Amino acid sequence: MRKRILTLLLLAGAPLTMAQADGLLRDILSSGATTGSTYLTFKDDKQVVATREDAGTFVASEGSIRGPYLEARLRQLRSEHPHLRATDLELARALLSQSQ
Repeated sequence: MRKRILTLLLLAGAPLTMAQADGLLRDILSSGATTGSTYLTFKDDKQVVATREDAGTFVASEGSIRGPYLEARLRQLRSEHPHLRATDLELARALLSQSQ
């Protein structure tokens, strides 16, 4: 008899546990999405800062020191705007003049 009552109580509590587990799963997924989004934002900000640092070094050295982030950005700009006639130094100055 006790076994039957215990089984009924466990079965009655199972949907509640499933609902709680579903809510927990949603919370975890939501938290993971927020964390991933935040990471990507910080990563993008770091790349912008690194590109600006490379551009500053490039301009200060009159074009003799070329950093990898600036090189990547210049390639991207030239591929997106093939008609662009600005020099690398002019583009680096333009990148520095942009507000963050």
